[in-house]
Amino acid sequence: MILDGFDLAILRYLQKNIRHSAELIGADIGLSATAVQRRIRKLRDEGVIRAEVAIVSPQAVGYPLTVMVEVAFKKGLGDIIDNFKQDMQALTEVQQCFYLAGEFDFMLIVQTTDMAAYERFTRAVLFINENILKFRTTVVMDTVKQSYSLPI
Repeated sequence: MILDGFDLAILRYLQKNIRHSAELIGADIGLSATAVQRRIRKLRDEGVIRAEVAIVSPQAVGYPLTVMVEVAFKKGLGDIIDNFKQDMQALTEVQQCFYLAGEFDFMLIVQTTDMAAYERFTRAVLFINENILKFRTTVVMDTVKQSYSLPI
């Protein structure tokens, strides 16, 4: 899908606040509310807008500990990598999982209640996996910036 100036303007609005009305957006960018709604529907259908979610404070719901985990495999065979990707998608503690190029194969962002819960995670998920060569843990002291907005 090729995005025009109107599409990009709509996306800028929605990245700031998904609850902006089509009327408000349309009035600001020079389109009718119906045209804005039609474009938003197309952006969803084409996968440009992948999800509309509430971003919940981890601290407010009892998950204050954020841990970054770099994982390296002994061998990067396709089925091993694919199985790990699938396993990570199923784990609620794993908030993000990135497949990497470099010294490590994956970067995980893990959200948990405390260090004891993280240790249980490492035992149940990482130490038990015989394909993992090593992993490195970094504990987040403070989240300075967390954004899902792209510079469009």
